[in-house]
Amino acid sequence: MSTRIENINADLINWAITRAGNELDEFYFNNPAVAEWVAGTKKPTIKQLEDFTHKVHVPFGYMFLNQPPQEEIPIPFFRTGNSQREMVSLNVYHTIQIIKERQNWLTNYLQESEYPDLEFVGKYNVNSDYKEVVNDIRNTLNLTVNWASKLGTWEQALDHLTLQIEEIGIIVNFNGIVGNNTRRKIPVDECRGFVIVNNKSPFLFINSADAKAAQMFTLIHELAHIWLGESAGFDNKQMLPADDPIEKFCDKVAAEFLVPEIFFKEKWNSTQNIKYLSRVFKVSPIVIARRALDLKLMSRTSFFQFYNDYISEFQNKKDTQSSGGNFYATAKKRISLRFASYVNSAVKENSLLYRDAYRLTSLKGNTYEKFINEYLYQA
Repeated sequence: MSTRIENINADLINWAITRAGNELDEFYFNNPAVAEWVAGTKKPTIKQLEDFTHKVHVPFGYMFLNQPPQEEIPIPFFRTGNSQREMVSLNVYHTIQIIKERQNWLTNYLQESEYPDLEFVGKYNVNSDYKEVVNDIRNTLNLTVNWASKLGTWEQALDHLTLQIEEIGIIVNFNGIVGNNTRRKIPVDECRGFVIVNNKSPFLFINSADAKAAQMFTLIHELAHIWLGESAGFDNKQMLPADDPIEKFCDKVAAEFLVPEIFFKEKWNSTQNIKYLSRVFKVSPIVIARRALDLKLMSRTSFFQFYNDYISEFQNKKDTQSSGGNFYATAKKRISLRFASYVNSAVKENSLLYRDAYRLTSLKGNTYEKFINEYLYQA
């Protein structure tokens, strides 16, 4: 006979349901057994309660607490047009937890291996000259002012930029879902990205569900946060910052890095063809439009119209494309090859168990082995 659990805490059940983004009445209608637990007319078995916690993404042990735990994210999260720190959805919360766990492990590993601190972390502050920060980032990444012009497309520029960023010791994760769970998507309108900063192993997270155009801007915005030594998450709706000094500063850095003012104005005087200028600077049309707005060469009305049309076109193309793809090629960006190489080294040194390597990479068993052996050091 199955063991049934006495004294279920109805407040915890309700908290777990709403925490996962569900409406109570709708959840109880679709899961009448849970409603009976709360009403006290039935008691769940251990297996039933475990199934419930999996469905609402709550640790099983939480169900035996006296009251719901206080869950706080370790970084401030900003919304466009707002100066206040915001709460995040469960999917974003769990993604931050995943990245933070990876960072904690890597930081300890690098400390034990006596890696030096990264000198550029926190090198500047919000009162610094943003153009000086841009130059320092370029120099640190070993990039010239016109680095992107040597590449064929801005998609290639994004890949090259990511590689250069990882070469200096920063981990970059691209993902649009929680781990590998395709049912748990991260909405772009809630989170374009976040950065968790420390002196050993800063981590950047980019929402890969976003247009690559916006990903490029988010990547440099986050990089600026590292140079300021400030962690944060953001939605950057319509590619505009929150009403916060640091957010505005990081946006200035991103805009100047991608489209230097002096060269842009020179080209703009010759043509206002945004698509042409995007090919010249090897950035997306949306970044060009944003730069024109910053420099008061385009009105806010015109920018928002362009932005909305661009995103609408992107979504239409995305909806018609196949959702398939190479899992391992995607995993390379979700995990970061640099991070995976550290994990692999730790496993070979017998300083990390395979089960922990599986957890840190969100890969298991044969999938992990194939990824390491066939994709990690693939040219």
